[in-house]
Amino acid sequence: MWIIYFGSAVGYSSPSESGIEDELGLTVAEYSFFGSILTIGGMLGAIFSGKIADFIGRKGAMGVSEIFCIFGWLAIVFSKDVWWLDLGRFLVGCGIGVLSYVVPVYISEITPKNVRGAFTSLSELMIGCGKALTFLIGSLVHWRTVALIAIIPCLVHLLGLFFIPESPRWLEYIENLRWISEDGVLHLFQGKYAYSVMVAVGLMAFQEFGGLNGFSFYTSSIFELAGFSSNIGIIAAAVAQILMTTLGVLLIDKCGRRPLLMISTAGTCLGCVLTGFSFFLQDLHIGKEVIPILVLIGVLVYLGSFELGMGGIPWIIMSEIFPINIKSSAGSLVTLVNWMCSWVVSYAFNYLFEWSSAGTFFIFAVICGMGIIFINKLIPETKGRTLEEIQASFTHIQQ
Repeated sequence: MWIIYFGSAVGYSSPSESGIEDELGLTVAEYSFFGSILTIGGMLGAIFSGKIADFIGRKGAMGVSEIFCIFGWLAIVFSKDVWWLDLGRFLVGCGIGVLSYVVPVYISEITPKNVRGAFTSLSELMIGCGKALTFLIGSLVHWRTVALIAIIPCLVHLLGLFFIPESPRWLEYIENLRWISEDGVLHLFQGKYAYSVMVAVGLMAFQEFGGLNGFSFYTSSIFELAGFSSNIGIIAAAVAQILMTTLGVLLIDKCGRRPLLMISTAGTCLGCVLTGFSFFLQDLHIGKEVIPILVLIGVLVYLGSFELGMGGIPWIIMSEIFPINIKSSAGSLVTLVNWMCSWVVSYAFNYLFEWSSAGTFFIFAVICGMGIIFINKLIPETKGRTLEEIQASFTHIQQ
């Protein structure tokens, strides 16, 4: 259930934008901060995620994150001004910042190698479902009601933690703790770990700087500016994400991580180009009839392509490549980078959009294009290999 409310947290700001701005009188700057403060909380959660998961276990870390999320959503439900609204969004961000590290790690540690990719990708499918449900519900009911509904999966998951096993690798880690020397953050940039860190950090940076939060957080604004119905566009985006994530789950352990990443990144690049070109036509005051449809196609191509691979595979690879003695510090660092990049995009998007709607998406397209080169040159295949085999191969490459 965590993955459903993760998706609801990410997808909440788009359908709720007009309602919150009208009721609480937020300016563009204030709403940009509200949308982006989720990522600031995510950064804080990411910093401590590895240590929390190592100290109290994977289950314990998930439980702590649920408490943050529940209190965060309650603050949003009862907010009377922008301060309580931001506090609630920040607390939700802290919760999902911890979860974004611990859940992929937990899944990779309890599943066999032949289905590890599919199980981790399944979590991305449920995130897509959470975003889709939030898009749909948010277009129909009050924004406070959406926040109240978001508490339900948090409570269900909190109760469900009593019925799932702890990670056997974490239990083994605790049992042998006296003989394990955990390397700190500074060791990550030395010798045998540098390549693994470069791969994981690079994937996270391209995942976010390629424009994800611009498309996800401000979907309704993009459609409205293009003259397309935001409600219809949001529903279409939700359906596209669910379908493409499902396809990714079915293909990942057959086609492998690397091919899906290449196809996914190429698709996001195409989606950015189409969206940017449509706003370029709008700036030139030509093609008025085709602009709304072209924007719809561009947004759907981007979001669908992202969910096919770039949405979940970077987290799969992150959970696979680090050995236990650096998993905590490395995982926290990589997750922190992800949330930092996410904050930059979510906060800057509205300002970039006001500067040049077409230019914004062309910038994202260039970054996606660079991501294709990065994946082609540096990302090895990890399909069908044990965690020990993967980690040994990464160490061997660096040496």
